[in-house]
Amino acid sequence: MKNRKKAVVLLSGGLDSVTALVIAREADFDCYAISFDYGQRHRCELVAAARLAKQFGAVEHKVVGLDLRSIGGSALTDQNIDVPNHATAGIPVTYVPARNTIFLSIALGWAEVLGAQDLFIGVNAVDYSGYPDCRPEFIAAFERVAGLATRAGSEGSPLTIHTPLIDLSKADIIRRGTALGVDYALTISCYDPDEEGRACGTCDSCRLRAEGFAAAGLDDPTLYK
Repeated sequence: MKNRKKAVVLLSGGLDSVTALVIAREADFDCYAISFDYGQRHRCELVAAARLAKQFGAVEHKVVGLDLRSIGGSALTDQNIDVPNHATAGIPVTYVPARNTIFLSIALGWAEVLGAQDLFIGVNAVDYSGYPDCRPEFIAAFERVAGLATRAGSEGSPLTIHTPLIDLSKADIIRRGTALGVDYALTISCYDPDEEGRACGTCDSCRLRAEGFAAAGLDDPTLYK
């Protein structure tokens, strides 16, 4: 039996990341999911991530603990900064400083340990809320760094970072995932959910999610407050 390739998949528990996971699985990768408990106020997303990793057959689901509250600077890690309930111009306060750089670095390390040459991340440059670390230029630059900074890269086996959602609208992502059997009721996207995991319905993430379902012509399965 031919050995399947391994891929590390960043899995937050949200809509985009699970779609990336299912796309990796459909591409015949053995998927190793990685999530981060970084002090985020929407920590309930980790429950969703564990549920999704199991449902979609991840070989392993690793949760790495970080405490980005120690540097703050984001409404997602600092309780003194309110999550905005309206659209804002520029880079929003829900941007977490260097988050994707940190997450990709740790995922890269695990990929080296596993002998995986592929990494999937559900970043999106269309409906991306202004986050600079979701842009194609950032991913391309980090892939170059990965080739220079790792033993695998120096020995001629560089990592490939897959961004299957990078050019898709939120509606296109939802259509793609739905066609692949994703039940988005199991995902959590809200930045400011209540203790029961119900979405606020007003943050940037909730707004983009609701607009995506509407544009896709599908019912929004999100449980709101």
